[in-house]
Amino acid sequence: MNGRMRLSAATIGCLGLLAVLGPLDGPAGGRPARWGAAWPEYKTNPFVIRTEQPPVDDRRGGIIAADVNGDGLMDYLYTTPGTVGAYDHWGKKLWVRRVPIHLTGKAETEGLPGHSAPGVQAADVDGDGVVEVVFLQETGSVAILDGTTGRTKRMARPPVSGEAQKWEAFIICNLRGAGDRDIVLQATNPTGVRSGRYLQAHSFARLEGKPLWRRDDFRAPLRGPARAADLDGDGRDEIVGLNIVRHDGRLVTGWQYPAEGKEHEPQGVYINDIRPEVPGLEVLLLDEKSNYATLVNMKRGVLWHKLGPEGKTPHVVSVGDFDPRRPGLEIWCRSLGEPAETPWVFDAQGDVIAHWRMAEAAPAGWTDEGVDGNQAVDWEGSGPRYCAAKERHRAGDICVFDPMTGRFLRRWPEKAERIFVADVAGDWREEILVVSGSEIHVYWNAEPNAHPPRPRYWAQQCYRRNKANWCFYSP
Repeated sequence: MNGRMRLSAATIGCLGLLAVLGPLDGPAGGRPARWGAAWPEYKTNPFVIRTEQPPVDDRRGGIIAADVNGDGLMDYLYTTPGTVGAYDHWGKKLWVRRVPIHLTGKAETEGLPGHSAPGVQAADVDGDGVVEVVFLQETGSVAILDGTTGRTKRMARPPVSGEAQKWEAFIICNLRGAGDRDIVLQATNPTGVRSGRYLQAHSFARLEGKPLWRRDDFRAPLRGPARAADLDGDGRDEIVGLNIVRHDGRLVTGWQYPAEGKEHEPQGVYINDIRPEVPGLEVLLLDEKSNYATLVNMKRGVLWHKLGPEGKTPHVVSVGDFDPRRPGLEIWCRSLGEPAETPWVFDAQGDVIAHWRMAEAAPAGWTDEGVDGNQAVDWEGSGPRYCAAKERHRAGDICVFDPMTGRFLRRWPEKAERIFVADVAGDWREEILVVSGSEIHVYWNAEPNAHPPRPRYWAQQCYRRNKANWCFYSP
C-alpha cells in the first residue's frame, strides 16, 4: 500500500527481523525472499523486455509481478488473449504457454475478470516449496502450472452452483490461517447486467471436493472482481465488495451499503490503511450512479459517505500519502466528465482539500481527455507519494504527476497500452511497468534515494493482495 507505515514498537521489531531474515513466505508465497535487501538496478532505463506473445487487445489481458522462480527477485507474468507468459527479473523468457486463459473486457456485459485484469496469480498453493502460477481457462477449470517451467501440474474443475455457468474470476488467499493455500472463485449471473454475486471457497487440496463455504448474495462491484485482504489483522483474509465476507463465509454485519437509499452503481473497490488511527484496514467504494465515495471499516462500519465537489462523479481514484502534513492517506479522484477532466482530492476524513483542472495542468501535446490507469507511486522514496498514469483513451505517453496540484513531474514518450506500479527493482521505491505492443518497459528513478533502507512494500500483506488481483477500476 502506498502510505506511510504507522507501526507499534512490537511491529517495528518484527519487521526489523524480517529485514534480516526475510518473511516466512516470499512475495508469491514461496521460499523466503529478500524483502529487506537491496535489489539490483537495471542497466537501462527503461528496461525493455521483449516478449514472445501478441499484444494485449483494447481491454483484455495485463501484467503482474511475482517471484515465480524463487530467487528472491520479482519476475513478470504477462497475459494476452490466448497466452500466458513468464519472464524472469532480467527479462529472460521462462516460458510461454498458448492456452485458453479466461479474460474479459467489459465486466458488466462479458463477465469477470474485467477491463485490464491479468487473470493470473502466483503462490506456493500446494506447500511444496515451489511457486505455482494459477489461472482460469475458458471452461472455468482451474489451471495450476509450475512457476519456473510452465509445466501443467494440475487441472481441476470445481462445481458451480446457482445461476452460475462457470467460474470467471478467482483470488488466491488465506482463509484457514495456513498461508496462501485457499482459493475463492467468483461468477456472474449469465443474463442481464452481470454481477459477481456467486462466491465459492476451496482449499487447493480439495478443489473438486466439498467447498469450505459458498454464497450467492455477494454484492460485487459492477466492473471488476472481488478483492481480498486481512482487514482485521487476525491473519486470515476477508473477501471484499459492497459487503464483506469473513474467512469462514459469514457476512460482516452492522453496516449496509449504500449509506443512503439511492440508486447505486459502484464500480471500484480499494483497500488500504487510510485511517491509521482506526484499527484495521479501510475499504473505499466508488459509486458512479449516486456520485458518492464511501469509506468503510470492518468493525466501525461506514466512516464517511461523501459527494465530490459540485456533485462530480469519482470515476477512478488513487490512494496514497499525497500530503504528509495531514494524518492518514489522501484519495485522488478523477472526474467522469469528458473532455474537461476536473480532479479533486479527499483527505482521510472525506473533506475535499484540492480541486484543479487537467487542461490547465497537463503539458503541451497531452491529450485533452486527461489521464488513464492512474496508480499511486512511491517515486522518490521519501516525502509525498505521486500518481503514475498514461494518456487517456489511447496508447500514449506516460507521466508522474502531483495529485494535489496537477503538476507533471515527469513525462516519457510511449505507446502505453497498460500501466502497472510495483516495487520491482533498485532501492525500495516503486517502478512503473508499461505494456507497449509485445514489450514490457520498466521505468525506474535513477536519482539517488536518500531514504534509509526499510522493509519492502511486499512485506505488507495488503500490498501483495492488491498487486496480485487488480483491474482497471480497482487497481
